Amino acid sequence: MAERSTERTERTERGTDYSAPALDKALDILELLAGEAGGLTQTEIAERVGRNVSQIYRVLATLERRGYLTRDDRSGRYVLSMALFDLAHRHPPLRGLVQLATGPMRGLADQVRQSCNLGIDDAGAVRIVAQAESPADFGYHVRVGARFPLESTATGAVLAAGTDAATSTALEPGEAAQLDDGWLARPDRLQAGVTDVAVAITDRRGHTVAALTVPYVATSYSAVGLDEVVAAARATAAEISARLGGMPVAAGSLEG
Repeated sequence: MAERSTERTERTERGTDYSAPALDKALDILELLAGEAGGLTQTEIAERVGRNVSQIYRVLATLERRGYLTRDDRSGRYVLSMALFDLAHRHPPLRGLVQLATGPMRGLADQVRQSCNLGIDDAGAVRIVAQAESPADFGYHVRVGARFPLESTATGAVLAAGTDAATSTALEPGEAAQLDDGWLARPDRLQAGVTDVAVAITDRRGHTVAALTVPYVATSYSAVGLDEVVAAARATAAEISARLGGMPVAAGSLEG
């Protein structure tokens, strides 16, 4: 908060103060709650943004009325709704990615009889932006909008490798070579019995913009083996990358 106050003071001294106090309050609140999974009460929010309750009361009421916040009637805690996520989905770059990936993802799910999802790097975490259900009677479902730690998922490892981001993920023998080749297959570290097959989606410059992941569930009913799933996922990722005007995923395509 001190940094924001300093910036506003500097703009005022230069004669270019275009601040909108109510908007500043709203953004402060949204940015605060974005990092608070359990939500905060009105008093806690006021304390954390450096204002008193009377200064933020109307802002909270407006954000709740517009659907950006929801409030638990029992605890009085405010949490972010999915409204900002919906806005992001209406943003042309993300909307275009999801639209171009939907058909190939549906084809992949039908081919391997497993679900698949599309994840992006959302401020250092994996955000799921699309999902294709398994046509089989069983499958692993990941909710669109779900957020996972970057460092503990195969999807996150692929995304991090594509952006040269540092991760604390310890790689097993052979996984580094897979990442260099634009994909990774390993047991899910959050869900036993699932093997994640994650493949980079690249843009026209060869930069990783998303990861296609098949959370492979191996049972006696699985009609397609893991090796075939890896091959199909890589082919589908290459198709989506081509649709984006990018390069097929290959060795070296994660550079940059």
